Amino acid sequence: MSVLVYTEVSKGKIKKSSLEAVSYASKIAAELNTTATAVIVSDGDVADLGKAGAKKVLKLKNAKLAVLDSMYVAAAVEQAATAEGADVVVFAHDFSGKAIAPRFAAKLKAGIVAGATEIPTISGGTFSVRKNVFSGKASAVYTINSAKKVVSLLPGCFPADLSGGAAEVADFAVNLDAVNSPIKVKEVKQTSGEISMLDADIVVSGGRGLKGPENWGMIEQLAKELGAATACSRPVADMHWRPHHEHVGQTGFAIRPKLYIAIGISGAIQHLAGVNGSKTIVVINSDKEAPFFKSADYGIVGDAFEVVPKLIEAVKKFKAN
Repeated sequence: MSVLVYTEVSKGKIKKSSLEAVSYASKIAAELNTTATAVIVSDGDVADLGKAGAKKVLKLKNAKLAVLDSMYVAAAVEQAATAEGADVVVFAHDFSGKAIAPRFAAKLKAGIVAGATEIPTISGGTFSVRKNVFSGKASAVYTINSAKKVVSLLPGCFPADLSGGAAEVADFAVNLDAVNSPIKVKEVKQTSGEISMLDADIVVSGGRGLKGPENWGMIEQLAKELGAATACSRPVADMHWRPHHEHVGQTGFAIRPKLYIAIGISGAIQHLAGVNGSKTIVVINSDKEAPFFKSADYGIVGDAFEVVPKLIEAVKKFKAN
């Protein structure tokens, strides 16, 4: 028996959320007196998977996996889980994990907890997992009673421990001839030169207070000086000022950076649901009654067009020293 964990590569490196999931899976494996096996589709440097706690790495091989269709990936992971005798399978609760984990759980008739925030409590035959509910305002504990168990880990809530050793690496051929997916991928576009907000320690985010896409330059400049990723509120993405992959919130991506800087964002509960796990929140808004100030660690009441340029200059001076 082993614990299986699905991992991904981004720009040749293991994604931060995947490393967190591997460390999380290795802790579960230790509780069960077994080991963690990582499975991966993309090619890349897998050394960090061993450092994060995986004892074995299986590279899933089939031409159909190249487009990362969730139906094909779920079937491939199922075959790996069966071969490894895995009763617990872990995913990162990110874009891919949200698509693959439910399909995989349905295939195995497994109970699933999506967005776990803590190591499961395993005692006396019970397997209980804590996760956030009500947009992060509370937490609940779910017990999985099925023989097979699936858990997806909320990114940023469990640090990756890279103190482990090397893992055994092997290719694992999967047969997907019986899998028919209705999804037809016409084109794959990859961003370049950007820091992923899902992996970033610092995120600079803008809202409608910026008044238009032509003013986004100062957001990007501040992010560049800080080595940060950029993000936006839902209205900004809906108005096509920014691409939807930058949208954070309840209907977008949930992020947990060390520092989140919100500029011109009122702080509706739907937005807070995606960022309230941030270690430190800084809010810049001209409206002193903006709801976001109630959740902020630091707040600046002022015009973003005056505050942000001064902040950029201050960062430049600090870096020069």
